Order: sequence, then C-alpha cells, then structure tokens
Amino acid sequence: MSSTQAEGVIRNIIREIARTCLSRGQSLSDTLIAFMVKAVVLDPRNLFNVDRTLTKQDVQKLIELCVDRLMDQTSPTLHTIKMQVYFDMNYTSRREFLEMQQKVLQSGLLSLSREITDSRAKTREDLQNLYSKIISYIMQRSNLGSATDITSVRETTAALQSVFPQSQLATFMSLLKQDKEKQLTQLTLIVSGIRLFNKDVQKGGEGIQNLPAILSEAVPAAVADVESELAGAQRLVWRYTALLEKISEQDMARPNFPLHPDLLRQALYNTRQHEAFLKLILADLILCAKEVMRLQSDLGTRMALLRETVHTNSTVPTAHVFPHFTAVATLWAALEAEMLLLSMLTNVMPGLRAFLSAQSLLSLEQLELMLHGLHIPSDTDRSAETAERIVESEMSSCEWIFPASTANFENVPLQYKGFCGLTLVQKNGLLLPGNPNIGVLKHKEKYYAFSSRSAAREFACKADEYTAAVVEMAKRTPELIQLLQLHQEFASVTPYAEMQSGQKLLVKVISKSDASVQTEIHPLETNIVKSYEWNEWALRRKAIKLANLRNKVTRSMQTDLSHMRRHNSTQTFLPRDASSQTKQDGESNVPKPQVYLSGLRGETSADTHMTRVDLTRAVDE
Repeated sequence: MSSTQAEGVIRNIIREIARTCLSRGQSLSDTLIAFMVKAVVLDPRNLFNVDRTLTKQDVQKLIELCVDRLMDQTSPTLHTIKMQVYFDMNYTSRREFLEMQQKVLQSGLLSLSREITDSRAKTREDLQNLYSKIISYIMQRSNLGSATDITSVRETTAALQSVFPQSQLATFMSLLKQDKEKQLTQLTLIVSGIRLFNKDVQKGGEGIQNLPAILSEAVPAAVADVESELAGAQRLVWRYTALLEKISEQDMARPNFPLHPDLLRQALYNTRQHEAFLKLILADLILCAKEVMRLQSDLGTRMALLRETVHTNSTVPTAHVFPHFTAVATLWAALEAEMLLLSMLTNVMPGLRAFLSAQSLLSLEQLELMLHGLHIPSDTDRSAETAERIVESEMSSCEWIFPASTANFENVPLQYKGFCGLTLVQKNGLLLPGNPNIGVLKHKEKYYAFSSRSAAREFACKADEYTAAVVEMAKRTPELIQLLQLHQEFASVTPYAEMQSGQKLLVKVISKSDASVQTEIHPLETNIVKSYEWNEWALRRKAIKLANLRNKVTRSMQTDLSHMRRHNSTQTFLPRDASSQTKQDGESNVPKPQVYLSGLRGETSADTHMTRVDLTRAVDE
C-alpha cells in the first residue's frame, strides 16, 4: 500500500468514527478523534500489533472501540481528554500570541499597503485618493477610533497634515517601496502619538478608549477570579487525594464506597489537569499585570515629558517632539496587545469548566461523609511533613541535586510535572506531589522529585524499571500523557491526522539530527580583555615599541663550532646559446639500386636460364 493510499485509509477511519458519533448525537473534532485513536492503539489491553498491516477486522475493531470511548459521557477520562484538546486548541503562550497578533495586523493591511506603495497617481484626484488611503491605513493600524466616525477621521487627517502635508506626496512617491513602507509605519506612530497626546490634554482623542483605566480594573479582577477558581479546584484535589490514599490503605472493594476506585482515580486526574491549566493561566495573568503596570508607568512618564516639552516652548523642533510621540504610540500598542492577551486568557477559563466532570461524580456532602474524621493535607502540608533531606552517603551511586548547592534550582525541569513516580506505580496511579527540597534525583539527564526520602531511595535503586512502569500506566490511562508531560516517551507514535509513513501505527523515532548553536561572543562587557591580540607579529611590534633601542648595543660573535655553518651563496652565468648561418644550402641524392632478372618464365625448354641485368644508374650521371 502506497503512502497516498494509507493516508486515505486513515482519513476514512477518522471520518467513519465522526459519522458514527454524529449519528448518535455527538459532534466531535478530528483532533479529538485522532487522539482517541492513538490512545486505543497504545492500550495493551486492546491487543493491537502496531508493526503489522491493518486488516479489515482490525479497522472495524478500532472504530468500535473509539466510538465506545467517545460516547461514554460519564467517563472522567473522556472529559479530561476533551479538556486537554480544548486547551491546546484555544490557549496560546504569551510570546506566540503577541507574534500572531502582529502577523494578523500586518496581513489585514497588506492589500491597502500595496495599493499605497504601488500607486502611480498623477492627477489631483488620484493624489487626493492616495492621501485618503494613507489616512485609512493609519486609522486601521493604530486602532484609535472607528474609520466610520467622522470626528476620528478629522482628527487623524489634521494630525497627518501637520507632519505630512499633501504637497509631500510627490516626494513620497519617488521613494523605493521599502522606504515607503517604513515611512508609513513612522507616520502611523507619530500621528497616533499626536492623537493620544491630544486626548491626554483633553483637546481631542474622540473614540479612543481609556486603556490604562480599563486594564487597571480588568487585570486584578481576572487574577482574583482565577485565584478563586484555583483555590476551589485545589480543595477538590486534596479531598480526592486523601480519599484515594484511604482506599489504597484499606480494602479496595469495600461496599460502602459509592464509586469504584478507578472512577475516583480518573476524577483525580480530571481535577489535577484542571488545576494545572488554571496555574498556567494564572501565571500568564500575573505576568500580564506586571507588564501593564510597567507600561502604564512608562506611558505616564512619557506624557509628562511631552507636556513639559510642548507647553514650555512656543515652537518645538520636530527632532525633539517626534521621538516622544513615537514612544507614546508604541507603549499604547503594547497596552492593546496586553488587552487582547487578557481577553484570550479570560475566554479560555470558562471553557475548561465544561469538562470538569469530577464535581458531578460525588457531591460535596458525599465527599465529606466519606472523609469524616480524616485529615486532609494540602500540597504545602505534605511538603512540610516530608522535609527530611536525603543523605547522599546512603545512595552514593546516584547523582542528587539540592536547593542549597544548585543555581536556579526552582527552574529545574522535573519529570512527571513534579509528581512522585514511585507512588504513581506502587499505589495504582495515585498522584502525590514530590518535594524537591529533600533532593532531586538526576538519572539519564532527567530529574525526578519524590514525596518522601524512602520513596526516593527505592526509586533510585530501580529507576529504569519504575520509569518503564510509568510509561505502561500512561498507555492504559491516556490522559496521563498530557498531565505528566510524557510526550517524549511516546515520540515514536504519530497521530493519524499527521501520519505519512504507510499504514503502520508506529514509526521509528529519529535518534540523530543536525543542529547548530550560535552563542554570543562577549555576553558581559566587563569580561572583554581590551589588550588581547591574536597576531604574534603585532605583539612583536608592541614589544619593539616598548623597548628603548636608542641606548642599546647589539653584539654578535662566532664560535669554532658555528663559523663553518654560515650560509654561503654563489652566482654563476650560464653559457649562452650559439648558432651559425651559411650562404647556400647543399644536398646530394644517390641513385636507387635497380636489378632485373630475366629468363625466369616464358621459356619452352625444361631448363631455366636466368640472366641478371643491373639497371642502376651511375653516380656521376
């Protein structure tokens, strides 16, 4: 089967699963279906041989299993996977979001910018249209007011005419295309800065929102909402963790538990994933709040300098005031980007609640009844209870790192998102947070934290076995792949939507690849040695300059052993080529010998009489 045919089979599998689920009332995305297909294939209980060509029975079995899992709306595992897919599709990191917004803005103005830079206007009407397009470009790029608002258009036109009158269009059109684009950007910043300054001094700025005031209210409110929801999610996590600890220490099949321990474990994964996503959103919001405070402070400082520069002078040189306008516009654009980022983060958070199924499994009263008389420690309490440090001498064969002896210890990338791998394996999937303060194990360039010193000692003795056991557990519980960040362990698995290597479900991971790294030569200015010189001849010239040769005498001497070893050289003159010339050339030619033998044939008698005749000419003839 060719690669094209295999891709067609894969698409047919996803399409058939989607069609079946839709007929049962569930409309699912291809991304979710592809993830579920991968999860079903990885589960060893389904007995799929990934190195064998798929038969019709395998395909039918795969479709049925995927449909059954996708239609089980009571499964916390399905809700957790949906939550993970939703977050991956709707959340974007801060850096990527800001870059994407910049690209979207540029792509939206691409056609208008091309019309302006490619214009060959000659008549007065064409020049007027070109000037109107420049005004429209500035308004759309600055996003200060609506292009349909007459007041905003008039203010923008007045600001543009003060720095770029229509009489300068001929000079503008004579520029190169890149220079035209740069000037458009510069004009946008200056005009935006003028309008913002007019708004600040209450002499214009119609249609411009008060972004600093809006962000000052919206950011703290968003942070408070996420912190409140995170606190509720953490309380639920601590209750499920304590309940599963109680079940693991007692009989697993006790009839007084309304739910099977597997469902409680899946509910714990659901709440832990919700907690992890909320922490990520909260971290971005806190960073957003810090950035907004910095931008507001810088904007206030720039506005104060601009007011002082403009009000104290009747005529202000453009070289003094334009940089302030540009800086104000840049700071305002950064505030707009923070506003969009805040909107994205606040929109993602409500969508996560739709996939929080752990709250519907057990009511708060049922949880309190099951946890009656049981101490419910928080993650902080657990860290405080297990503060006993690991003794390196007891496990000298392993490499351990500690907070006191490791720089940037808090940034060490912990495996399993900081959860204890030993507890996960020994207690049938229980997630307990590790305590890095007791020591972190470094094994095969990976770092592991543990919930106690005994767990660390036991894990270190059989690290490879426990890491393999965690991978096997993730195959049976696919939501752990995202929750524990085990993507590298399953790097050889290709989703159906991205598969291009035939009909097999697994491809070999690339173990080697070309890479290049570029480092800065002198990251610290103080470490530069100004007197360094790589050329030895330059060093010799410096040495000669340092030595005072005017008062020095050079002496030389020969010894008996060295006076015969001096270099000798001789010069010789080769004989020149000689030639002679005669007045007349002479030559001679000797006659060619010719002999004729007669009587060899034509005779009638039986005897032959041969006669030899010399026909050679004489030499003197």
